[in-house]
Amino acid sequence: MSEAPFEAAWSALSYHGGNLGAARRLCPEAPEPWIDLSTGVNPHPYPLPAVPLESWARLPEVDHLAALESVAAHRYGAAPAQTIAAPGTQAIIQLLARLRPAARVGILGFSYSGHAHAWRAAGAGVATVEDIAELAAFDVAIIVNPNNPDGRLASPASLVALHQGIAARGGMVVVDEAFMDLDGRGQSLVPALPASSAIVLRSFGKTYGLAGLRLGFAIASPDLAGPLRTALGPWPVSGPAIAIGCGALADDAWLEETRLRLERDARRLDRLLVKCGFEMLGGAALFRLARHADAQALFAHLLRHGILTRPFAALPDRLRFGVPAGAESWRRLESALGRP
Repeated sequence: MSEAPFEAAWSALSYHGGNLGAARRLCPEAPEPWIDLSTGVNPHPYPLPAVPLESWARLPEVDHLAALESVAAHRYGAAPAQTIAAPGTQAIIQLLARLRPAARVGILGFSYSGHAHAWRAAGAGVATVEDIAELAAFDVAIIVNPNNPDGRLASPASLVALHQGIAARGGMVVVDEAFMDLDGRGQSLVPALPASSAIVLRSFGKTYGLAGLRLGFAIASPDLAGPLRTALGPWPVSGPAIAIGCGALADDAWLEETRLRLERDARRLDRLLVKCGFEMLGGAALFRLARHADAQALFAHLLRHGILTRPFAALPDRLRFGVPAGAESWRRLESALGRP
């Protein structure tokens, strides 16, 4: 890969993970299959059940959607009336920026860029701050918790305290808990969700390794739940998503086994990266953030080996690694990194 294509690769693959099409175009001679470590999606998907033909052939029934939201509410510790199903949490992020126009949006960063893109597209001024206390000055405060990409965690008490000041001025707090399902520290805001002007996002696709299903949830205070349901319309998620989601969300044993497995895998990945000269900066069960003086060269090197990691345009010395899916993926990553 020459210098010009490398610069294109770094730019094209910095916005969001999962862009294997761009990676293949940049490195057409890389070995197949590609190993995608650029996303925070569980590499061990929930085993798909047999989906009834009726789920494909008919529009989703209102009662079936309500059943899905009830199961999700139980999983997240919320009330069913506050739990809203959507075609992925990104759809909710896009809607919020239009349902609740704001002049000033603050994001606790460095964090997932999708929030900033959505609010800027809606005409808001967006700023990134490093201290949660600084968010009190904004109309909308956004916290990704645990944070993507470094795993930073804000306590429910700190979020409730932040909310009190913002809500008093008619503002809103958004807490994106996309990676909370697999975090064993019990720090979700949902049990302490304020009565107004607050919303928590939960990702189904990342946790259950079924990102293509496009399913996510909002747990919203009553003043936000109604408008969000109306904006999503009568059939917000598909029949197959309802059928699969109901079964997966009720499977306590699978979730606990998966959490423990991913914690072991994350520790293994940390050990591998440290042996290969990286400094570990944090992460969550589904990804690890590492720093290396030659991160850009290593990114290009891994691309040539058919391994896609997640670079950051603003932080050229850092890469985020997802957890490899199995023995062959581990072997190829270790080989490409030249494990000592």
